[in-house]
Parts: sequence; C-alpha cells; structure tokens
Amino acid sequence: MADSLPATAGKLPKDLASEKGMVNVQIDDAWIQVPVGTRMIEACKIAEKEVPHYCYHPKLSSPGNCRMCLVQMGMPPRPAPGQAPTYGDDGYQEIGWMPRPVIACANTVAENMGIRTDGDLVEECRNGVMEFLLINHPLDCPICDQAGECSLQEFSVEHGRGFSRFEEMKVKKPKNVEIGPRIRLDDERCIMCSRCIRFMEEVADDSVLGFIDRGTHTTLTVHPGRRLDSNYSLNTADICPVGALTSNDFRFQMRVWFLKETKSIDVNCGTGCNTVIWTRGNEIFRVTPRENNEVNSCWIPDSHRLNFHYLHSETRLTEPFVKTNGRHEMADWFAAIAKASQDLKGYHRDEVAVIGSGRMTNEELYLLKQLADTLETDLLTLVPRFEQSDGKLIAADRNPNTTGAQLIWATKDPYAKLNAIRTGVAEGKIKALVVFYEDLLAEARFQADDLENLDLLISNNILTNATAKASHVVLPGAGFAEKRGSLVNITGRLQRLNQAILPPAGAMDDWEILRDLIKALDPNEPDRNMLEEVFREIVDEVEEFEELTLSKIGDLGLQITETGESIPLLEIEQARIATGEIIG
Repeated sequence: MADSLPATAGKLPKDLASEKGMVNVQIDDAWIQVPVGTRMIEACKIAEKEVPHYCYHPKLSSPGNCRMCLVQMGMPPRPAPGQAPTYGDDGYQEIGWMPRPVIACANTVAENMGIRTDGDLVEECRNGVMEFLLINHPLDCPICDQAGECSLQEFSVEHGRGFSRFEEMKVKKPKNVEIGPRIRLDDERCIMCSRCIRFMEEVADDSVLGFIDRGTHTTLTVHPGRRLDSNYSLNTADICPVGALTSNDFRFQMRVWFLKETKSIDVNCGTGCNTVIWTRGNEIFRVTPRENNEVNSCWIPDSHRLNFHYLHSETRLTEPFVKTNGRHEMADWFAAIAKASQDLKGYHRDEVAVIGSGRMTNEELYLLKQLADTLETDLLTLVPRFEQSDGKLIAADRNPNTTGAQLIWATKDPYAKLNAIRTGVAEGKIKALVVFYEDLLAEARFQADDLENLDLLISNNILTNATAKASHVVLPGAGFAEKRGSLVNITGRLQRLNQAILPPAGAMDDWEILRDLIKALDPNEPDRNMLEEVFREIVDEVEEFEELTLSKIGDLGLQITETGESIPLLEIEQARIATGEIIG
C-alpha cells in the first residue's frame, strides 16, 4: 500500500518548492515561492511590495550604484554541530536578521531567505541615501520637464527627511547642453544612475555616454568628438528617472498631467512596436514606447516615435474634392461618393484597377478587396516598401500590415500585380484607377503623364500630393492615430490600433469611405454600421481570425500565425536573459 503512494504524499507545499524550481522566501513576514535565481527586487515585486530604485532596470545590467533599493536580509541561523534546524509553528525555520542592509537589485534569493522592505533600519538608510542624492540637486521642479513623472520627486516625498541639513553652496554643473540632434542634458539634475550609459552600450550598441570626474563633481557627458545621435537616443529620456535627459521635440510643450494616454501600435514598419500616444484636446504631443516582450521589449526607434507631426500638417486634406473643368472644387461627402461610384460603373472590369496600401488596417484591406470584387476586377495590389533592416527593431518591410494582407487576401504576394497595373495605365488599357493611402508618383514609380491620361482617378489620402492633384475625386481619410482597427506584424502577431484623436472635421475614417463607396456601387451590399461588424466578416472568412473579436486582441496582441520572421532585438535580449545578464 505504501509503495503505491506518490513521492509527494505527506509533504507540505513549502517542501515541494525545490521540485518546481522554486525557493521559499519570507517578505515582510509573509512566505511566498519564487523561481530560483530571482533577484530580491523582483521577488518583492511579486509580493506586491515596493522597493524604491533608480539605477535598476530589468532590461539592463544591474550595477547597484544608486543604493536606493536597500532592504534588510536574513537567513536561518546555522545550527551547532550535531544539532538539527529548528522550525517555528508555521513549519519554517526562524530568520536571523543581518544588522546592515543589502541592495535588492543585484542579489538573488535563496531558500528560507527573509527580506524586510520596511522597518527602522531600512527607512533610515533610504532617508540617508535620498539626502545625499538631493544635496546638489537643483530645486527647479516647477520648471523641470520631468515633473509629474519624476522618480526622485516621488521617492523624496515617500522616503525623504522632509527638510535639508545642507547649508553649503551646491556644486554647479552644465545646464541645457544639446548632446545630440534630438536630446538635451541638464547635468545638475543627473543622479548618476547610469541607465542611459548602459542602454547605449547594451541595447543601442553605441557606447557614446560616460561619467567624468569624481565625487560630487561627477558629470555625465558624451565621449570627445561624439554626439548622442543614435536612432534610439530618445529611449534614454524615457528611462532617465529624473529630468537630466529630455526630448527636444517635447521639451516645454505640455505638462504630462494634462495629457491623455492611449495605448496603440506603431505603423512605420512591420515590427509594430507598442506605443502610448499622449494627447490633449485633439493634438498629439508625443509618442512613447509601451512594454511588450513579444514585439519591442521597452524600446522604439526615434524615427518611428517622432513620425506623427504630419497629422497636424497644414497640407492636410480636410474636405472631399471633385474635379470640374480641370479644377478641383470642394464637395460634400454624399456628392463625392455618388460621383465616384457613378463614374466607376461606366468601365469594364479589365479597365479598372484598385491600389491599396500596406499601411491600411485589416478591416480596410478586407473592404478594399470587397470593392475590387464589386467592380469585378482582379487587378488589386499594394505598394511595397522594402529597405534595409537596422538589426534591432526596424524591419526591412516598412509596411506594417503585409502579413494581414496575405491572410485576408489569401495570397503570398499582395504586391504581385503592381507592375501589371503600372504597365496597363501607361499603355492606356487601364482607364480607371482607385488608389487608397498611396502617392503613386512618390512611392509606386508611376509617371505623371500616365496619371493625367487616365479617364478616372479616385484617390484617398490624408495629405495633398501629386496623386491627389491628378485625381478626379479626392477622398480625405484618417491618420493612424485617428482611427481604430487591427494589423498583423511580421511575426504573425495580431495587434490593435486605437484612436487617440479625431480626424479633421471634413475627413472620414477610411473604412467608412470604403463602406459607402461599396454601398453606392451595389445597394444590395450589407449595412456596416460599426467596425466590429467588418471584423466579424473577416472572422467568418479567414481561418486565422477564428473566434476572435477586436476586444479579445487585448493590449499586447495575439499570435495568430507563424511567419518564420523574428525581431533581432528580442533575440539579443533573450540571449542576455539566458546568461543572467538581465532579468528581461
């Protein structure tokens, strides 16, 4: 009978920890189990106990130089020779506490370890560390760009003395130094956490920052003859816990507590970095990275995060236009859609072509295919954008939704028919062209004379361009931050695009333009009043989307297919996690 009992019979949960690769740790008098090798600061996070810190960042190495994360550590006393360990009523060994604190960011947990995140010893040590950090720090919070999201400001309230004993003159350091094309340094605010130095060395692969001098005169600077001009430089401003590094683009533009945060994704390449769009009123003030360990970790390229100003350009198309007697005249939406649909009905299927964009959402691509089907043409294509990958987060495919087009259009190459359409237009075989979200002259190598010779050119875009000028009907659409939808990145991850601001008053969401145009061409088409209805149609037709809804996608997205593609920066990060360099 005894032989049939499992090996774990009679064991308490705490005794099974080692078999699961876990250790028992007491944190503020409560026992929990955490994986072997977990750093103390992460164990405290699991226990929902805050440990203040500055230099520590889970994506970077841990130098342990700010000393703000001090905690008290304890271990069971070592029994005398010949004696067995003694256990308390809870079944755990009694903890013997060390009389001095240890840093939580660089030490790992051990079996039966105790950690105290509060208490007289810990609080007094943190007060002392905070007092040293504030000795030479300027009292310029009211004018500091970091106010409202400054860790020094927050922790000084929670862990500071509340008064200063420092009566000497503060050490003066350089202020407002432009160390790169997109970033400024205020050395007086720097607390020497070294996050920026480690990021540039370990993630951006551009060791351009370092400390000079010693003691209270230690200063952050760029290496002689160098500038902080990496395309990832603004990530240093994101991780700076104080206002030492600030973005030239956002500097003095708006207080963060006035801004609304919208979770969304980047549309500048196939990676689809997760972002936060910061807005007030109907204006975007900045875009910052949002953590997603399956896509972009914590980072985003500068070129991608800053590519939003065109949404507020003076060249925005804000009303539909119809060309009459060679001149564009403003029209209402009903007249513009009616004109476009009526003219399209006069062409044979072989005389009509539809060109879309890899920047369009899944819902828009689905409706674009429905438009082509309504026109009974198989001349449907996207415009490719392929350049060199940067080996980190910028994919070679600069279109954010190539994978989505492949799934929804059931094709391996959604760009295959572009050359045939270009040739058909040049030879006069294609007489009517519908273009969504592309400037054919600038991005698809069409010739201006060929566009001028078209009998009918209908275009949708958000900015005035050569294609719009040649168009007979111009339909102003919405930008990436002005609409909702979904996209699939290069690795096959379905992600959600969220609306942060409204399009200009006279513009319309692109899926609604397509819906109205299809309905005008074929009144028997179903009514589509909500974007969710279009997504449901995709779910019904595309296997990879089965049983999904827009809400089920979630903030971090869902893997719906495997493409064989990978994101280089994530592979590098995983290798560093495997070697124990970072937590990740």
